[in-house]
Amino acid sequence: MASEAEGDLGTVAELTKVLRWGFEELSLNKLAASLGASEQALRLIISIFLGYPLALFYRHYLFYKDSYLIHLFHTFTGLSIAYFNFGNQLYHSLLCIVLQFLILRLMGRTITAVLTTFFFQMAYLLAGYYYTATGNYDIKWTMPHCVLTLKLIGLAVDYFDGGKDQNSLSSEQQKYAIRGVPSLLEVAGFAYFYGAFLVGPQFSMNHYMKLVQGQLTDVPGKIPNSVIPALKRLSLGLIYLVGYTLLSPHITEDYLLTEDYENHLFWFRCLYMLLWGKFVLYKYVTCWLVTEGVCILTGLGFNDFETSGKAKWDACANMKVWLFETTPRFTGTIASFNINTNAWVARYFFKRLKFLGNKVLSQGLSLLFLALWHGLHSGYLVCFQMEFLIVIVERQAASLIRDSPTLSNLASITALQPVYYLVQQTIHWLFMGYSMTAFCLFTWDKWFKVYKSIHFLGHVFFLSLLFILPYIRKVMVPRKEKLKKME
Repeated sequence: MASEAEGDLGTVAELTKVLRWGFEELSLNKLAASLGASEQALRLIISIFLGYPLALFYRHYLFYKDSYLIHLFHTFTGLSIAYFNFGNQLYHSLLCIVLQFLILRLMGRTITAVLTTFFFQMAYLLAGYYYTATGNYDIKWTMPHCVLTLKLIGLAVDYFDGGKDQNSLSSEQQKYAIRGVPSLLEVAGFAYFYGAFLVGPQFSMNHYMKLVQGQLTDVPGKIPNSVIPALKRLSLGLIYLVGYTLLSPHITEDYLLTEDYENHLFWFRCLYMLLWGKFVLYKYVTCWLVTEGVCILTGLGFNDFETSGKAKWDACANMKVWLFETTPRFTGTIASFNINTNAWVARYFFKRLKFLGNKVLSQGLSLLFLALWHGLHSGYLVCFQMEFLIVIVERQAASLIRDSPTLSNLASITALQPVYYLVQQTIHWLFMGYSMTAFCLFTWDKWFKVYKSIHFLGHVFFLSLLFILPYIRKVMVPRKEKLKKME
C-alpha cells in the first residue's frame, strides 16, 4: 500500500510539474502576443532585466566572499538563463567551454593552442549558423554563442601572451595577458557571467578576475557606489525600449519587400529606408544599455578615475549614445556602436595582422571576419562590404576638404554649418539604412530586390565617389599641399 501511495504521489508531483510548465508557457505566449513580440524575444528581455536582482544579490551577499562562491554563482545563474531561453541546447556553450579549458591545459601557452581555439570555436559557431539558419531573424542558441566565441578566442590569446616576456608585449597586451593558469570554474564563471552572457558586452578574463577579487570599486573595501550610474543607463535603455516598442509595428523591414513600397515614388522609398535604418538599431541600443547597467551595478563597469577624481563606469559601455544620435559621419556611428566588440576585433584581429604591412588589407580582413562572425547569410557580407567602401570614401572626402584651401574655406562658413550638417546627416542615415537593409534581410533574393527598387543607389554613389575623388583632388589641392603630404 505504501509503495502504491508513493507511486501515486510521484505521479501527482510529475503531473503538477507538467501543468506548471504548461501554464508558464501559456502565460509567456499570451504576454508575448499581447505585446506584439515573439516568445523568444520576451524571454530574452526578461533574462536581460533579471540581471538587476542578480546583481543586487551579488553586491549584498557575495561581493567580498570567497572566489569559488562567486564563480559558482555566475556559472549557475548563467546556465539557468541559458536553460530558460534555449532549453537543453545550453549544452553547446557548455561543451565549448569545457573543450576550451582542455585546449589551454593540454596545449599550454602556444601558438598551436591559439590557432586551434580560433578554428575550432569559429567552426563550431559557423556550423551552428548553418544547421539553424532560416530566412528570418531568430533568437536561438547561436545568438549568445557568438558572444561566447569571441570571449574564448580572446581568452586563448591572452593566455598565450601571458607566457611571453613582458617587455616584448605592448602596453595593451600587458594589460590583458593572463599570468596565472585559470581553473575550469574560473573559465565557466567568466563565460556565463549573467550580465553579459546573452548579448555582451565583451570583457577580458583579467577584468573579470578583478571583479571577483573585489578590486572593481570606487571605495576600496566597500561595495561600489554604482547604483546611480547603473540606473542612468537603465533609464536610457528603457527610453529606447519604449521608442522601439511604439515604432516597431509601423516601421518594419518586411514593408521594404512589399509591392506597395516598390510602387511608391523614388524619394519616398529613400526616405522610408532612411527612417527605418535609424530606428532598426534601437533594439540593439536597448539591450546594450540595459546590460551595461547590470555590469555597472556589479562593479564590472568600473574603469578607474578621471583626473578630477570622479569614478568612471564605462568599462562595459557598448554605446556612446550622444555621439550615436548626433554624429553626421559613418565613422562616428561605428565609434559609438557596439564599442566593445569593435575593440575586441581591433585588439585580437586587426592589430595581430600587422605583419601584412597593409592597413587597408588588415581592415578589410577584419570586416570579413566580422561578417562571418555574424552569420553565413550573404546580407552580412554585403553590409560590411558597404561599411568598408563608405569608410574609405569618407576618409578621402575629409582629406580632400582639409587639404583644399577652397573647400576648407567653404566648409568653415558659419552660416552654412546647419545646411552642411543636414546634408551630411541625410547622406549618413540614408546609406546607413541602405547597408542595414542587407544586414536585416539576410538572403540575396530579398536584399537584391530592395536594392534594385532604388537602383542600387548606395553602390552607385560610393563607387562613383571612390573613382572620382582622386581626380577632384588633383584639381582642388595645390601642389605644395601634396608635397607636404609626401614628406
